[in-house]
Amino acid sequence: MENRTFERLGRTVGVIGLGAWQLGADWGTVSEDDAHATLAAAVDAGVTFIDTADVYGDGRSEQVIGRFIKGRPQLTVATKMGRRMPQEPENYSLDNFRAWTDRSRANLGVDTLDLVQLHCPPTPVFSTGAVYDALDTLVQEKRIAAYGVSVERVDEALAAIERPGTASVQIILNALRLKPLERVLPAAAAAGVGIIARVPLASGLLSGRYDEQTTFGADDHRNYNRHGEAFDVGETFSGVDFGTGLEAVRRLRPLVPAGATMAQFALRWIADQDGVTVVIPGARNPEQARGNASAAALAPLGADAHEAVRAVYDELIRPQVHDRW
Repeated sequence: MENRTFERLGRTVGVIGLGAWQLGADWGTVSEDDAHATLAAAVDAGVTFIDTADVYGDGRSEQVIGRFIKGRPQLTVATKMGRRMPQEPENYSLDNFRAWTDRSRANLGVDTLDLVQLHCPPTPVFSTGAVYDALDTLVQEKRIAAYGVSVERVDEALAAIERPGTASVQIILNALRLKPLERVLPAAAAAGVGIIARVPLASGLLSGRYDEQTTFGADDHRNYNRHGEAFDVGETFSGVDFGTGLEAVRRLRPLVPAGATMAQFALRWIADQDGVTVVIPGARNPEQARGNASAAALAPLGADAHEAVRAVYDELIRPQVHDRW
């Protein structure tokens, strides 16, 4: 597993991590035994960075991870906060931050959280000095070791990168979502801010396992949030129309190197991007976790493959999503 460094976090992590939304809720049911087996498979394959949130299963994901990480000090766990209350800027206060991080500390069973990220808050929060002052206070109080942000939009990321205490930006980046390459990744690299690439498989579209007949369960956000009914539509299939995404995958499939899967190709494409610190694909079972981690062992893709990804994006995806995100 290739390692990369979070400069402001002072930690080195494997370039392929694990996103733990699936272990909490919204992707169908995952038992605790299966969750632990998935975590173990990922770590055995070299994963050292796990991303979760206090809202995933209303704390279930954090609790499962907390029980798993005991005795594994080599792991870095990032969590997120803020989505368990109405999304109003005034709720992003020091008192609430203390309460939210205390709950996550209890769920994870740690005294100090490795990394806490604001979880896609209202846009004005990213430009509010008092918010960053409160986060700095949490660091001083040793509730958290560092803080970052999870964003929906490029302008939110750029606002956070300007703050000297921001250690990381988590943003949707995949072969169907290229806009962060233009300004966010260069700005983050210049500032020493880590980039956590989320939704790297576009909610599974880039796994290549879906077609027009694929259906999803009632408790799966790929069913109930396909058009943004529950939360930002960008979190489901990266905001790309399902049919358009399927066509994009058909065009990308010939680029997959021999012996690799479509998902591994998609993860390698992200890892190739200058400025990316860690990619956080989700996994619901050990096989998926091992397959994702092995993408780090693929050779970097050639220029022809990168140009082809850009061409597919420009033709099919850019007209749908580029101005929005």
